[in-house]
Amino acid sequence: MAEKPSAAPPAARPGLSTIAVHAGEDRQKLGDAMTDPIFCTSTYTFADTRAAIDFIEQKQPREEYGRYGNPSEKVVERKLAALDGGEAALLFATGMSAFVGLLMARLSAGDEVVFFDECYHRSREFCTKHLSRFGVRTRQVPACDYDAMEAAITPSTKLLISESPTNPHLSVVDLERFVAIGRRHKIETLIDATLGTPYNVRPLEAGVDYVLHSATKYLGGHNDLLAGAIIATTEKLEPIRKLRGIMGAISSPHNIYLLERGLKTFPLRMEQHNRNGQAVAEFLASHPRIERVYYPGLADHPYHQIARAQMRGFGGLVTFAVKGADWRATARVVDAVRLPRIGPSLGGVESLIEQPLVMSYYECTPEERRRFGIADNMIRLSCGVENTEDLIADLAQALDAV
Repeated sequence: MAEKPSAAPPAARPGLSTIAVHAGEDRQKLGDAMTDPIFCTSTYTFADTRAAIDFIEQKQPREEYGRYGNPSEKVVERKLAALDGGEAALLFATGMSAFVGLLMARLSAGDEVVFFDECYHRSREFCTKHLSRFGVRTRQVPACDYDAMEAAITPSTKLLISESPTNPHLSVVDLERFVAIGRRHKIETLIDATLGTPYNVRPLEAGVDYVLHSATKYLGGHNDLLAGAIIATTEKLEPIRKLRGIMGAISSPHNIYLLERGLKTFPLRMEQHNRNGQAVAEFLASHPRIERVYYPGLADHPYHQIARAQMRGFGGLVTFAVKGADWRATARVVDAVRLPRIGPSLGGVESLIEQPLVMSYYECTPEERRRFGIADNMIRLSCGVENTEDLIADLAQALDAV
């Protein structure tokens, strides 16, 4: 009697680089091309009236009008979902439009949100200045103060919000504690993981409901596009997708192509971003002219142990304070570097440097800056993928020159 063949072992989950290259794509593409084509059309036509009715009644997976979708967009959304380990993704024109779209779809007059106060200033501004006009209340609590977050919850609270790591202080949220608060009170949770990226942190695996990315940053990776994404279940994303179709906050066909191309090298770039961030942070921490370094990869960072437990690496963003410097002396350090360019944003292959006081908080009062933790001597450096030793040598000469 012949032996029965043994059952095949379960297929192992592909590695992140394999997912970045292949996930979401058809093996054989239109025109037998290696890359997905760019669909430069605003309108998709039907062969006859019956075909249009079938599309409506059967909810066929095809396109109708450019504001509602693009075939290449679907590819990128599937790839983004796979990278984050999620069921589905929804692509937006920018990270802010993704944030606005999610909140507008999930909140109504009388609802409340609670978020940790270390965050992108435009996210805070949308909540406090604009959502408030529609009767939505925002409660801010100190970053990583879980007791304060839980105490701020009321029967009207519908969403808990945080970045992890935060920008620009790089505090790291204990995702399990954050999720536990939401589940105890039956409140949805949102983590903006732009700085963490799917390479370094996996909020969905911890039970977070929504993960948001400014894909302009590490995911696109080349300082040449704007995009945002939300990753969640298909069910949770459906009302947000419908609102996006009304808002029109969509990416252009060429932008989608650039994002898909950038995603293919995302894990490789993150390895160098992580190496550069760690090495630069260690160099700055040992430099006599530096007062403080904010980087979760350093052992003396207040959230280092949490970061080690839930992050693969710590990214390329390093924030530091120049010892005894006012904002003008700090500006001279920024002006003296030769490799990083002065500008906002982060996560591209080119290094960028800026003073948060100048770039994001210049119009705030000193009292407001103190409340937001923005010091006059603070510098934010986004390490690109240049050679590590070159970045360190450049910072050394800038600190020695002024």
